[in-house]
Amino acid sequence: MILKPQDIVVVLKLVALKGRPWRYVQLANELAMSASEINAGVKRALQARLLVQLGPDKQPMPNRKALGEFLIHGVKYAFPPDHGAIVRGMKTAYAVSPVADQLHLNDENPPVWPHAEGKDRGPSFSPLYRSVPMAAERDAALYELLALVDAIRDGRVREREIAENLLRQRLNAWA
Repeated sequence: MILKPQDIVVVLKLVALKGRPWRYVQLANELAMSASEINAGVKRALQARLLVQLGPDKQPMPNRKALGEFLIHGVKYAFPPDHGAIVRGMKTAYAVSPVADQLHLNDENPPVWPHAEGKDRGPSFSPLYRSVPMAAERDAALYELLALVDAIRDGRVREREIAENLLRQRLNAWA
């Protein structure tokens, strides 16, 4: 079993749902992935213990402690971002609230996920999965979680520390 970056997106979506019931088709639509990708991602996340299933009929749910540990200590090594030219897209990492609010930055070239309908311009920052910008547009809580993970994946020390603390708070509060 090899964990894939889209598995992290699926698990973060389950965190963003805050315990609400879900269906594979629903997640597929909201994440702009196929239902088979969602199913495979859930299986890999269960194997990696980022999700737990408390009984045969129960829906998998995030293992918040293991997920937090992996996101804070492992994601930057497992899925480092690629950087590129200035493009149109959606802000990410330290340029998105709540990290941006705490840093008080006015960055004219924020890192962005390439996205044709994006409103910002900046150096490209590869998302965990190609459909991340579309999924983030549809779900503000997911967008926040993905941006926090990106700040951890590639931020400077201060940005990473702020993102780690905020991510821990979200994982604990959204249980």
